[in-house]
Amino acid sequence: MTEPSRKDRTRPAELLLLSAGLAIFIALIVMMSTRQWILALIFGGIAFIVALVVLAMLVLAIRPDGAEKLDLDEQDRGAGH
Repeated sequence: MTEPSRKDRTRPAELLLLSAGLAIFIALIVMMSTRQWILALIFGGIAFIVALVVLAMLVLAIRPDGAEKLDLDEQDRGAGH
């Protein structure tokens, strides 16, 4: 079986970093407007979870291209022996 490409291996990290970046941005906005650390952490945590779920759903909604379909077919045939 072939190893996943570097792009495939780093995709989860990309989603986590994007979600973390958005959460930090939201937390900073809340912190600058309210001056309450606890409230900023709560909003940052909520933003992280919501962003992660939304990004994951968007990734699932993308249809595979021709190369990915071929790879999926090969994996299906390899599992059936």
